[in-house]
Amino acid sequence: MTSPVALVTGAGGGIGSAVARRLAHAGMRVAAADLDAAAGTAVAEEIGGTFVRLDVRRPEDNRAALARTISAYGRLDVAVFAAGVAGRCGLHDFTPERYRETMAVDLDGVVYGMEACLPALRAQGAGSIVVVSSLAGLSASPDIFYATAKHALVGLVRSAAMLLAADGIRVNVLCPGLVDTPLIAPFRRELADAGLLIADPVAMAAAVERILAGDGTGQAWVAQAGQAAAPIELPQVAIATAAGEASP
Repeated sequence: MTSPVALVTGAGGGIGSAVARRLAHAGMRVAAADLDAAAGTAVAEEIGGTFVRLDVRRPEDNRAALARTISAYGRLDVAVFAAGVAGRCGLHDFTPERYRETMAVDLDGVVYGMEACLPALRAQGAGSIVVVSSLAGLSASPDIFYATAKHALVGLVRSAAMLLAADGIRVNVLCPGLVDTPLIAPFRRELADAGLLIADPVAMAAAVERILAGDGTGQAWVAQAGQAAAPIELPQVAIATAAGEASP
């Protein structure tokens, strides 16, 4: 039996590198994609995978990353979109350029990646996509545009899951709490002093593996330090009709 193939973005560090290691350990062939060639190559060599240089902000880079994965392994079964950055500005210090820097990676990069991967997954009639969002995608956050992008990812996944079910493609989103990654490095001490629990990226990788092993789609999974990862119930509000009845 041919081993499944996974493309993991943001694989040079943080949650992405932990996911790449976990999936490789589980027997998958992994294309480790990252903008940082040194970090991405190191992970790929460690797990016996293939490094793919990827700037998620560029649609053509995402398509090239998919082509490189297919060239190396002949197929694609799983895509995990884990690349992300913290917000570059807020409302108080807003600039269009910094706003776009955040959205280009945290939202556009996932949209471009998903679009690039769909033909390969559709061709097989099956596949699984996991998007890494955040608890900030389910609640308010002082990092306003990071939260905006992460909320958008939850909506993207729920809608894509509905549209892609007929193709046999599952789409789910992981919403981690605080995780020990470079994203929180500048604030790690004060977060710990405040008594907030910080999870290891390895736990998030285990959560991704659980999602992939299941059969659900359109689910939002929450994973935090000291708690088992689990899907949560999201609201589904019916549309009102002229007859006064709710339409699903």
